[in-house]
Amino acid sequence: MLPLRLEEVSFLHIIKPLSLDIEAGPSTIILGANGAGKSVLMRLMHGLLAPTAGKISWSSSGRQAMVFQRPIMLRRSVLANVVYALKLAGQRADAAMEALREVGLVHLAHKPARVLSGGEQQRLALARAWALHPEVLFLDEPTASLDPSATREIEAVIRAFDAAGTKIVMATHNLGQARRLGDEVIYLHQGRVVERAPADRFFSQPATAEAAAFIKGELPWG
Repeated sequence: MLPLRLEEVSFLHIIKPLSLDIEAGPSTIILGANGAGKSVLMRLMHGLLAPTAGKISWSSSGRQAMVFQRPIMLRRSVLANVVYALKLAGQRADAAMEALREVGLVHLAHKPARVLSGGEQQRLALARAWALHPEVLFLDEPTASLDPSATREIEAVIRAFDAAGTKIVMATHNLGQARRLGDEVIYLHQGRVVERAPADRFFSQPATAEAAAFIKGELPWG
């Protein structure tokens, strides 16, 4: 199944006209330096922004979710944050505790969400997404502000989504993370897709000068 198609999509001066098919299955990494347009592209795909030109279409009505670099925590408990997400989606609230179990936050279920650490808040954001059993999960730099330990925990949850059959589309500027989590890489440079390839080939044999320079650290990381 082909969940998502972008046809000559552009957004202001940030995203130049581009066409992409995002297919079900293997995880897709949107890689590029800060300022390349990754976050805007993710918001366009998720439907939070409308393109200036072009068309975005889905071939299925499957559920989708998005987790941001700095998730918004509701002023209520950890458990209530997940329950709210379920109610908003018209689903039963009894799946909330299981979602917390999946991300290792059951012991904090009744703690105020806003006092959690950055890594714990990101895991809570992933729990809200997990409870919805999304067909596609968009992740926008989900570990950019986290320490290595918290990053490992988040990556473990992302792998669990992948193993459960959720399509992962993740934006990052982190080469190591892209290697660890990506099956394919779409390299974005100055609002343009300049290369798309399986992850192993992208890193071992980049086909464009821009991608090769980024891998070597010769382009700004942001």
